[in-house]
Amino acid sequence: MADKDINRIIADTFLKMADTLETGAEAPRAVIALTALGSEHGEDELYQAAAMAAKQGIRVKVIGTKPSNYPGVETVSVSSEEEGHKELENLLTSGSAQGGVTMHYPFPIGVSTVGRVITPAKGKAMYIATTTGTSALDRVEGLVRNALYGIATAKACGVAEPTVGLLNIDGARQVEIQLQRLQNSGYPIRLATSGRSDGGAIMRGNDLLMGSCDVMVTDSLTGNILMKLFSSYNTGGNYESVGYGYGPGMGENFDKLILIVSRASGAPVVKGAIEFAAELVRGDYQRVFAMELKAAKQAGLDAVLAGCRAQKQTGDPAEAVVQPPKEVVTAEIHGIEILDLEDAVQTLWKENIYAESGMGCTGPVILLAKSKMEAARCILRDKGYIGE
Repeated sequence: MADKDINRIIADTFLKMADTLETGAEAPRAVIALTALGSEHGEDELYQAAAMAAKQGIRVKVIGTKPSNYPGVETVSVSSEEEGHKELENLLTSGSAQGGVTMHYPFPIGVSTVGRVITPAKGKAMYIATTTGTSALDRVEGLVRNALYGIATAKACGVAEPTVGLLNIDGARQVEIQLQRLQNSGYPIRLATSGRSDGGAIMRGNDLLMGSCDVMVTDSLTGNILMKLFSSYNTGGNYESVGYGYGPGMGENFDKLILIVSRASGAPVVKGAIEFAAELVRGDYQRVFAMELKAAKQAGLDAVLAGCRAQKQTGDPAEAVVQPPKEVVTAEIHGIEILDLEDAVQTLWKENIYAESGMGCTGPVILLAKSKMEAARCILRDKGYIGE
């Protein structure tokens, strides 16, 4: 057993003993480290957040330059942000803290953060997967991974069967197809239904406000913008006042619980992030993530991800296709990814089916004669442009 593992076990044992002596309870309270340097609102704002979290029974170690005047809040003294991040690593490696909340962390490729917001329409919590970091270099693969990261995070926080929605962005339709493949192969994913009348798992702006799903899948750049909007729409943007921050870094072979907040995050959001971290510790998030990944791999995740990467790597020159005779187009086929739309039209032309590309209110559509609908759907389904 490695020295760092021994140190972590010893530290965990002493924490459990201390909690039992202090409270009489056998379950230990989580210890969460918080870096205080770098906030646009000053260190005191972060100390206030730590004090608020401590009142909820969470042990907080603030890494900063000032002594703590708050009960339940310990200070780990540093003189710079760089020193503060080194101390955060030390606390996590030694087991003196089970999780950390910080304003910046260099996550490796394959790791991205799952944020949590409060949706305004019904006051419901919703997980945004993801908000910082890069899950994969291929866009569709990254979004599929984001869905798994979001599901694991929600389950670790007590959502037994989280519903998953896909924000209507580039790649969403292909992700839907890949998730349906996993679902059909036995992975127990619950796709959400849009609150709009046409339903479906592709979520619109209205669904963000309504909280139509437990986990909203998007790319991290879009997710980052959403987090800022949800957390500061009442304050004008310079003070994040609502929610739980940008969330934990999730990914394979990443064993540290690091949650991100913004330099603009105020005490309420930082407090929420500390509580979020404690929930994940209590929910044994690493075990939940490992189980989720195992179930997905048993349903063919590796093949699905390999297919995502290979889909756009063909270097064959484009084949000239003759347009069939024009027909009156009154029917629509939805669910085509915008980047695949013209290729899908060409595919139908090869089969002597006249089709046109268009844009409906829910996204890209293929227009064609009603009599050709069934044949066209079969062709597009076989070629992987649409799902079942």
